[in-house]
Amino acid sequence: MTTSPIPLPDRGSDTPTGSLPIVTGPVTSSPPAGARFPWVGLIALSAAVFLSVTSEMIPTGLLPDMSASLGVTESQVGFLVSAFAFTVVLTSAPLTALTVRIPRKTLIMSVLVLLAVANVLTALAPTYPLVLSTRVLGGIGHGLFWSMVGAYAAHLVPKELIGRAVSITLAGGTLAFVLGVPLGTAAGHAVGWRLSFVGIAVLLLVGAVVVYKFLPPVERELDAHADDTAADARASGSSAASGRAGTRRPVDPTVFSVALVCITVAIVMIGHYSFYTYIAPYLTDVIGVPEAQISLALFGFGITGALGLVLAGTVFAKRTTRGLLICIGLSIVFVTALALVAGWFWAALIVFLVWGIAYGAIAPLMQTRMLHSASARIRDTASAFYTTAFNVGIGGGAFVGGLLLDGVGIESLPYFYVVLLVIGGVLVVVARRYELAVRRRSGVAPTR
Repeated sequence: MTTSPIPLPDRGSDTPTGSLPIVTGPVTSSPPAGARFPWVGLIALSAAVFLSVTSEMIPTGLLPDMSASLGVTESQVGFLVSAFAFTVVLTSAPLTALTVRIPRKTLIMSVLVLLAVANVLTALAPTYPLVLSTRVLGGIGHGLFWSMVGAYAAHLVPKELIGRAVSITLAGGTLAFVLGVPLGTAAGHAVGWRLSFVGIAVLLLVGAVVVYKFLPPVERELDAHADDTAADARASGSSAASGRAGTRRPVDPTVFSVALVCITVAIVMIGHYSFYTYIAPYLTDVIGVPEAQISLALFGFGITGALGLVLAGTVFAKRTTRGLLICIGLSIVFVTALALVAGWFWAALIVFLVWGIAYGAIAPLMQTRMLHSASARIRDTASAFYTTAFNVGIGGGAFVGGLLLDGVGIESLPYFYVVLLVIGGVLVVVARRYELAVRRRSGVAPTR
């Protein structure tokens, strides 16, 4: 595309006074408040998210099929999700640093191609160890993708529209649960799980073309750092003239707030994926859903999750902390109820579907909270660590869930999830109070 790169957010707009060096020239970033909202670009980014999440989560729907075909237990297939996620954890931050000179748009297209190759190799792998190695390859691409996607969406819009932009982008992840995983599961049941992975690979290549055609480029983080360096040099020269040369830039005051958000998301996602990774056997063995209807149940969960996403982008768009606490509280209620009424088929199925509303809002609200907590200067880095924390949750959850499945029983999974939801809710409150205290001391108006 010939579109000019969109500059990064202004480094002083949302950071407490005194936390940044003086910038003598404007460092423009997001488009001005009156600029046209970048619907096409965000939808293209959302499509990439849809494909990436479908690629990551498809083993959860095909768990029984892959288990039988590869001759391993269901918990071992669950560990494929852990391997994928732990690869993300180990590689996303260093790969983000190594690829900082590569334009973000080019990197997103390259990652989608890499994910396509990984899915083809998964389909061709004859044994469990080889399948595991192809999932590791996919995890490398997935981690790099998610270290960019949240910040990319934020760079396309003014700060007051970040919540909407993130919700639109993450809608692709919700659609992956609404359409991607259920359709991939149905295809796997109909033609075999290997052809399901091939189909995802083809769609990933199509997604790379969509990104090339419709996603506006943004300024590389390297360029933003260059701006900061130049500003530092100017500020340092000015300071030297007044006898204050050699002063080091203070640590960004939003770092601790971002760290608390990342810890919270890791804990909540460990709980969620300890249960959701094994949702297929829970639906069939505990609730009594016929195996042929698993894809339909997952489709229903995805639909209600989409409703939650809409709530996150509308009702809670400017009240992210309140929305998080409400949705975490509702998840505690619904997951507890699901465990208690599991013996009553229709009651359990209804509770399962309603739970999707609460969970569908949690992920976008957490990412929006992180982007609001982080100053513009550290937003890309914060996104990389958020990605790491989220995937610690996915991998750790799948791993712990597998241990509980084999050692205690599948009925224990929702109760473990509830305990971690309670801890996550407490941390949301702690993080919010800390952020308010910092902003009061700095004289900066708090975000909601």
